[in-house]
Amino acid sequence: MAEAKLAVAFSFNVSHEGLRVDYDKELVRELMHTAKRSWRYRFIRFWNNIKNVVFPFTVPSLMALIVLTSALTVTDYWDPTFGFARKLTAFLPWRYLNPREALIASSLTISTTTWATFIFFVRWITQLLLNYRGVLYERRGRYSWKTKAWFMAVKLLQGSKKPQLYDYQGMMPILPLPSLKETMRRYLRSVRPLLDDSNYDRMTALATDFQKGVGRKFQRYLYFKHMISSNYVSDWWEEYVYLRSRSPIMINSNFYAMDALLFRGTRIQAARAANLTHALLTFRRMIHRQDVTPLLLDKTIPLCSWQYHRTFDTCRVPGIETDKVVHFHNSSHIVVLSKGRFYKVPTHGRGRLLNPKELELQFERILQDNSTPQPGEDLLAALTAGERKAWAEVRNMYFARGTNRLSLETIERAAFFVALDDEEFSYDENDSNKLDDYCQWLLHGNGKNRWYDKSFTMVVLKNGKSGLNVEHSWADAPVVGHAWEWAITEDLGFMGYEADGHTKGVVELSPTPPQRLSWEISEECMRAIDTSYTLAKSLCEDVDLRVLMFKDYGKGFMKTCKVSPDAYIQLALQLAYRRDAGKFNLTYEASMTRLFREGRTETVRPCTVESCAFVTAMLDESVTNLERQRLLRVSCDVHQTAYLDCMSGKGIDRHLFCLYVVSRYLEIESPFLKEVLSEPWRLSTSQTPQTQTGRTDVSKHPEQISPGGGFGPVRLFGLCGG
Repeated sequence: MAEAKLAVAFSFNVSHEGLRVDYDKELVRELMHTAKRSWRYRFIRFWNNIKNVVFPFTVPSLMALIVLTSALTVTDYWDPTFGFARKLTAFLPWRYLNPREALIASSLTISTTTWATFIFFVRWITQLLLNYRGVLYERRGRYSWKTKAWFMAVKLLQGSKKPQLYDYQGMMPILPLPSLKETMRRYLRSVRPLLDDSNYDRMTALATDFQKGVGRKFQRYLYFKHMISSNYVSDWWEEYVYLRSRSPIMINSNFYAMDALLFRGTRIQAARAANLTHALLTFRRMIHRQDVTPLLLDKTIPLCSWQYHRTFDTCRVPGIETDKVVHFHNSSHIVVLSKGRFYKVPTHGRGRLLNPKELELQFERILQDNSTPQPGEDLLAALTAGERKAWAEVRNMYFARGTNRLSLETIERAAFFVALDDEEFSYDENDSNKLDDYCQWLLHGNGKNRWYDKSFTMVVLKNGKSGLNVEHSWADAPVVGHAWEWAITEDLGFMGYEADGHTKGVVELSPTPPQRLSWEISEECMRAIDTSYTLAKSLCEDVDLRVLMFKDYGKGFMKTCKVSPDAYIQLALQLAYRRDAGKFNLTYEASMTRLFREGRTETVRPCTVESCAFVTAMLDESVTNLERQRLLRVSCDVHQTAYLDCMSGKGIDRHLFCLYVVSRYLEIESPFLKEVLSEPWRLSTSQTPQTQTGRTDVSKHPEQISPGGGFGPVRLFGLCGG
């Protein structure tokens, strides 16, 4: 293993002739490159943090202004400090300098303080402007004079400088805390179509008692958390919804992202894995250097970029009561699973990222290896697919020391995980089952060929098709979708392949070969692995996944009807579910709250009074089509407003969730919260973005676009649209 080689890089021999030091020059050179790379990234992070603080100004322009202001003061040409610099020379510590040096020091101090105050003021004004949400509710291109003035002010303050990834973080608004009265009103309206009169009256009474009773106390505690935290929801959401869940994360939490279905680049597995690995590691370097442009709505409103820093070098670590997300720094290797064998694959050499040709050589070495898995190695990854408590106990007992600990740390510290599968899946427009099988394989594999704890596993099939399996606790789908879209467009649109399907370029250095990870699996550990694999296999067999490529029309037609495409789809789902189940049920749709600092998601409730009225009209043959169209537009408007409310921090469920957490901390029972939080989501829906970066023209290069991805069903039915 690499650790063993590094351990013997230096050797000392003491004899009667004196002290003799032997060392491996190649390993010492590699250590020097690693140290140089680490310090270079530290300096880059430090410099970028300075640039983030002075944004929307630039450091050179700021320095020039400070020097110019100071020079004018010292030369007596014109004193922009209005005499304050000269007065300051009389105070410590400038009084101990000669008059000219004291004047220079005091003028620099006043200039720096003045410009820093001005920058703070500009950033504060920008943050206040970003709190404006009226732009979301107005039709694009038909903005009011107030919104137009807002656009002009924001554009003026943002300047012409291209923003870095985290430039807006310090100016992002704080997620507002809704009033208790408003949340109760919204909640009762959301459940009205689901309850009969008696149950609705009962729920209204519970809500009223809560609002006038313990709810006020919970709200005060939550208000205090809102005042002292950057986001009153996100940390509790990550902890209690994701990390404290003891059920398997495979299918229940992890989600998948698809390849470009029309991809025709190469069928060589090693070549595709090499190009995508190089593209993803290049994107990681861009995150470190903040070269990724933050996503902007209408090219003006920034989305929070907080989740990006854990995209790579991150792993979920199991615990007895709760897991934790551990982020490492700047790993120089990935871990590959092929034919039940784990390999540590170096991705850097001589202080640089290996080029695609060199990475292809690494993957070819793995695929050409005919060795057999060690006892228990081929089922080992099933531990991450089973119950979390069981995995934590096994980890503490059998993987806390020795060889197993070193190998496990190698996996957890890897930049990401790669699975080279022997299976082949593809898209065939004449056989929908092939797409179903492909997506289901990405969602869960066979229960033993993904490391489900890693931030993401890149899956590369034998025929060159690829995809991702993503752990959900550290980030939401759009963040991963951004990285994956960038990698696919980089792979197909810029890097490309030779005519024979291999990667372009030449091997400039012989990289350190992949190293097999060693394991010592006892019989007791093997029984625990078998138990996890049995559970994982049963979960895989219990999922029924169907993917529909709907080609009749798309969002373009929906927009011509002057309705929101999302609202249109949600109404179609409500109609389909009503026809299938014979009733309406509580429906979940995810909305993002990344307009706020550290924002993640909020729940939209698509089953509304208006949507039920539309569905009922569609099932009633006596209702005219004209009336159905009117109800469709009314329902779409109500849904769109609710969606925008959630984006603007006016949602229902995250507020109620946090109130429930407060009640548990205070050990005070609330019948209202207990009933609300126990209501099952019978229908769970999500939408996955297809394009976010704008790096390619969809109409000209449809082969570079991924259809998105999907989640496993939360309860009984799960639907995901892209």
